Amino acid sequence: MRAPCALVLALALAAVPACVKKSTHQKAVADLEAQLATASGRITTLEGEVATLGTRSSETEGELSKVRDEKAATEADLAELRAMREADQKRIAAFADLQARFKSLVDAGDLEIAFRKGQMTIKLPSGVLFPSASAELSEAGKKTLTRVSTVLKELGRRRILVAGHTDNVPIDKPEYRNNWYLSTDRAVSVVEFLVAAGTPPELLAAAGYADKDPVASNRSKRGRQKNRRIELILVPDLSELPKLTRELSERTEKAEAKE
Repeated sequence: MRAPCALVLALALAAVPACVKKSTHQKAVADLEAQLATASGRITTLEGEVATLGTRSSETEGELSKVRDEKAATEADLAELRAMREADQKRIAAFADLQARFKSLVDAGDLEIAFRKGQMTIKLPSGVLFPSASAELSEAGKKTLTRVSTVLKELGRRRILVAGHTDNVPIDKPEYRNNWYLSTDRAVSVVEFLVAAGTPPELLAAAGYADKDPVASNRSKRGRQKNRRIELILVPDLSELPKLTRELSERTEKAEAKE
């Protein structure tokens, strides 16, 4: 059952938020290193028994082979855990860097930096960018996006999804049939402004979510205000996704085979 435990550990660590405490990873690494030391000691003991007996009994050889396999699996888990820890540390560093770059806007309450659904996200309240029930950028909104655009250019060729969100209050304007149209139109307005400000258009995409992806309850005024927002989602590099998917599939098949 070694593989199921390794799978549970790897998947559990993958679901941990990016800002996880370093001590959590350090403890997990220490536990695996202890397992590795135990396996190594057991191999030494078994090899000594084989040398003393002078003959390699099939039973002892089989146990020795099993322990070697367990040691190899532990080493693989340890390497994977260290790689995950390194990736988390890089994400934390990237988050801190983005916070520093947007510090003045964050301090002014014009935007917020957060990890949401595993992706680094820049959240801008709709009230900062647009008049009520409108997709036309306000002058204050244009100034804010100009500053945001300057920082985004420093990130290199990073793909960005601009997502529009509303509260659940039905819109009462003839030019918008519902909040799907309003949220999408607002996202497109932001994309067009960023392109005009110099962001390569091939790095941008727009999407509208209406009130279907809230971050707070729509039962309160404060909650509805939080839900009316524009999100700039920094799309992660998925070049390793096929490899990751294949590895997870192989691990799952091995785990199921042993159950």
